[in-house]
Amino acid sequence: MLSPSQETKAAENSSINRHEKKEENNTASKVTEKSEAKVQAEPEKNQGRYNLRRRKDDGDAKPAEAKPEEKEAIMAAAPVATLSTPLDFGGKIGAFFWLLFLPAWVLFLILQVSLEDPSLANFPPPLPPLVAFWDTQAFGFVILWILFQALLYILPFGKLSEGMPLKTGERLKYRTNGFFAIVVSAVAVAAAVHQGVDLTYIHSHFLQLATASFLISILLSIYLYVRSRNAPPEQLALGGNSGNVIYDFFKGHELNPRIKGFDLKFFCEMRPGLIGWCLINFAMALAEMKQQGLDAPSPAMIIVNLFQLIYVVDGLWNEEAILTTMDFMHDGFGFMLAFGDLVWVPFTYTMQTYYLVNHPNPLSVPALTVIIILKLVGFYIFRKSNSEKNAFRRNPSDPKLSHLKTIHTATGRNLLVSGWWGVVRHPNYLGDLIMALAWSLPCGFSHLLPWYYMIYFIILLVHRDSRDMSECRRKYGSAWDEYCRTVCYRIIPCVY
Repeated sequence: MLSPSQETKAAENSSINRHEKKEENNTASKVTEKSEAKVQAEPEKNQGRYNLRRRKDDGDAKPAEAKPEEKEAIMAAAPVATLSTPLDFGGKIGAFFWLLFLPAWVLFLILQVSLEDPSLANFPPPLPPLVAFWDTQAFGFVILWILFQALLYILPFGKLSEGMPLKTGERLKYRTNGFFAIVVSAVAVAAAVHQGVDLTYIHSHFLQLATASFLISILLSIYLYVRSRNAPPEQLALGGNSGNVIYDFFKGHELNPRIKGFDLKFFCEMRPGLIGWCLINFAMALAEMKQQGLDAPSPAMIIVNLFQLIYVVDGLWNEEAILTTMDFMHDGFGFMLAFGDLVWVPFTYTMQTYYLVNHPNPLSVPALTVIIILKLVGFYIFRKSNSEKNAFRRNPSDPKLSHLKTIHTATGRNLLVSGWWGVVRHPNYLGDLIMALAWSLPCGFSHLLPWYYMIYFIILLVHRDSRDMSECRRKYGSAWDEYCRTVCYRIIPCVY
C-alpha cells in the first residue's frame, strides 16, 4: 500500500507500502527458498511437514545454479493467477474506494496542516478554489526532479545487483546506485541554494507540487495498465491479475515493467519520492528560519530532519535489500505503488517538518536525550533484523548464518525462528514503530496532526501482519502453526 519505505515506506505504500523505502515494511514471511530446492507443485495437504533445526546442518551446502530443464519446471509449476485468487484491500469494491480515498486523504492532510490552528476542531479545512491547485512552474519542477533522478539512475555508477528468481528462473539485474544519487542530489541542492535559489518555494507551493505529482502518478498508472495488457502471462503479478480493470489498475498488473532495461518499479520506489522526502524536509527547515526569523533551524526541526535523513540514507546504502521484499517479489506495479512512491511518501511523511514551520516546539536537554536514545534503539533493531532477513533470503547456506534456527516447510522454504526473528515475528516493524515515535515526539502534544505518521504506521503494520498471517498459513500449513507457537508475539514483545 502506501509504504514508508525503504524497506517502509511503501508500499501501503501497500502503503501504499514504501516507505514499504522500504525494505523493512515488506518482510511478510521472512522466508527463503533453499537454493538447491526445486519448485514443487504439492497439494496443500502435503505441506504439513516441518522440523526445528539449526542452519549449521546445511552449512556446507553450496548455492546451485538452475539448469535449463529446472527453469522449465519452475515456469511450468509457477502459479497462474485466476479469478479465484484472494483479493487484498477489500477486493474490487475496496480498490475503487482506495482510488478515491487516498488522494482525498493527502489533500486533507495538506490543507489541515497549513491552517493557523490545525486542530481537528477546525475540521474540515476550507477547500481552495480550483485554480489554486495548479501551477505550471510547480509541474515543471516535479518533471525536472524526476528526470534528474532518472539520469542519476542510468549512470554507470554502483553495482549491478540481481533480484530474486522469477517464475521463469530468471534473475533481473538492477543498478543499485541510490547512495550515489542522494549524494549528487545533495550537492546539486547545496549549489542551487548557494546560487540564490529560494527553496522555501516548496513550502509555499506544497499543494501545487502535490497536485503535479498526483497527475504524474495517474498518467504513469494508466501507462502501466495499458502496457500490461500485452505482457506475457509469466510477467504478470499474481495479486494484480484478477480480470477486474479497477482492481488490476490499483494493485498493478505487471510485476516488473521495464523500458529497455529501465526498471520503472525499482526507480519509483527508491528515487524521486524517497530522495524528494529529504529535499522537502530541508526546504521546511529553511522556511522555518525565514518565517520565525531564526539564524538556524530549531532543535526540533534539526533532529526530525536528521532522523529521517538517516532513515533514507540507510535505505539507499542498503538498496539491494529491497529486492527481497514483498513489493518486488509479489506486488505488481500499478496505482497503489506509483501513487505511494510519488505522492504519499514525499507529501505525507513530511507532515512533522511542515507542522514545525509554523508551530515551533522548544525541547529541553533531557527531552532531546530521550528522543535520540529512542531513535538509536529503533534504528538498531530495524537495521539488524533487516540485515538478518536479507542475508538469509539471499543465501540460506551461508556459514555465517549457521547459528540461526529455522522451521523447515514442505515447500522447500525455511522460517527463521532465532536472532531478532525469534523475539517477534516482525522485529523490523518494531524498530520502525520506535523510530516513528522518535520522529513525532519533537512536535509535542499540542496537536494530533504531527502524530499522523505514527498512527498511520500502526494501522499499516497491523494490516500487513494480518495479511501475512493469512497468506503464510495458506502456504505453509501446520509448519506455520508451529512457527506461531515458537514465536508467540507479532510485533511488540509481551504486548502484541
